[in-house]
Amino acid sequence: MLIGEVSRRSGVSTRMLRHYDALGLVTPSDRTSGGYREYSADDIRRLFHVESLRTLGLTLDEVRRALDEPGFAPADLVGDLIRHTRQRIAAEEELLAKLEHVDSAAPAEWDDVLRTVALLRALESESGARRQQAILSQDGKATLPVEALVEAALSEDDPNVAGALQWSLARTGGQGLADLAAGLDSEVVDVRRRAISAISAVRAAEATVLLRRALDDSDATVRERAALALGSRGSTDSMPILLGMVFGGRSDVEAAEVLGFLAAVSPMADDVVEVMQDKLDSAYDAATRLRITQALAEIPGSAARRALDRLARDADRTIAATAAAIVHTLDRRRRHHRF
Repeated sequence: MLIGEVSRRSGVSTRMLRHYDALGLVTPSDRTSGGYREYSADDIRRLFHVESLRTLGLTLDEVRRALDEPGFAPADLVGDLIRHTRQRIAAEEELLAKLEHVDSAAPAEWDDVLRTVALLRALESESGARRQQAILSQDGKATLPVEALVEAALSEDDPNVAGALQWSLARTGGQGLADLAAGLDSEVVDVRRRAISAISAVRAAEATVLLRRALDDSDATVRERAALALGSRGSTDSMPILLGMVFGGRSDVEAAEVLGFLAAVSPMADDVVEVMQDKLDSAYDAATRLRITQALAEIPGSAARRALDRLARDADRTIAATAAAIVHTLDRRRRHHRF
C-alpha cells in the first residue's frame, strides 16, 4: 500500500508518515516494481500500534522503545503518565474555574477581565496583606467574581482578609447568598462559621431567612452569630439564644446590647426582664448574677429599673454596688435629657 492510500485509510498525514520513516519508527518494508516504497500488512499494524501508544501520551522515543526494546517495562512509564495526566487535568480544571469566575463577573471590557484576573491571582497569594489589599481596592462600580469571593470567604483563616471578603460580598446585594447557604450545610464547622459571618454582613431579606435557619445549627458559635445578626435586625426569634449568651458569658456584652435594642423596638422588654429575674433568683454563682445585673442596664423600661433597684440592696456587695452605679447613671442621664 502506497503512502497516499495509507494516509487516507489511517488518518495519519503523509508528512507524519515520512517523519516516522525518517525516525525509523514505521518504515515501509516493500517496494513496487516502479521503485516506490510500499507498506506491508505488518507495517500498517505497527503504524496502528504507534498511534495507539501516542494516544496514551507517550513521546515518539518512548513509543519506539516500547515497540523495539523487550526489556522496556510499561508499569513505571504508565504510572508516570497517570501522574502527569492528573497534574494536567488539575491545571485544566483550575484554568476552567478561573474562566468561569471571569465569565460570572460579566466583563464588558478587557480592562474588566484584567481586573478580575488580577483579583483571582491575588486571592491565591500566601500573603494575607496582599489578599486583603486586592479585595479592598476593588472599584465599587466594578462587577465582581462573586463565586470566587464566596469560595475564598468559606476557606479564609485570616480574620482581616475574612472581614474584607465579607465587606465585599455585602456590596453585591446578596448575589452570593445561594453559595453561602451551601456553606451552612457543610459538615465542617469552620466552614459554617465563616458562612454565617458572611451572611450576617448582607442586609438582604434572603439573608435574614438564612440567619433564622442557622439558629438551629448544632454549633453554638454559629447559633450565636446568627442570633446577634438577627437581633440587630429587630427579630425577636433571637432572644432565647441572646439571653443564654448573657447567662453563659459568651459575648455577653454584645448580646446584652442587642437585647436592649430588641426591647426598645418591640413590646418584649418586660418579658426579657422576667426571664433575667428568674435566672437571678435561681443562680448561685456570683459571675452569672453580675452579668445579668450589667445586662439590665441595657434594657429600657420600668421593669428593668425595678429589678436594678432591688439588686442595689443585694447581699452581694459587688452586685449591689454595680446595680447602684447603673441606677445612678440612668438617673443622671434622665435629668440631663430633661433639661
